[in-house]
Amino acid sequence: MNHQSNQATIYIGLNDSETGVQKYDSQKYLSILKNTCRNYEVAFAVQEINGGYFHKDGRYTEENTLMLRLIDVPEKTVTELAKDLCAFFHQESVMVTSSPVSVVFIKEKI
Repeated sequence: MNHQSNQATIYIGLNDSETGVQKYDSQKYLSILKNTCRNYEVAFAVQEINGGYFHKDGRYTEENTLMLRLIDVPEKTVTELAKDLCAFFHQESVMVTSSPVSVVFIKEKI
């Protein structure tokens, strides 16, 4: 049976906001992200992607980015989680998108 849900995606760049370089291995950031999600008690999926970003001063940066996907997490929780990850990863900002999504759980046994 499918139902309507809300999907939020948080994009967190890994380059330090001041130095412009990634300070730690991506696995370190992934570990922090997983622990943060566990502390918020939210189910999640995460993927490492590459992205580009224009800073407020016009500088352009390409960087490794973690794309965190959350389903049916309250908006307030998404916002608090995004703020924490922005601070923990020392980012100028993180991007949050949201949209309705249809969810179906498939179960089958042999």
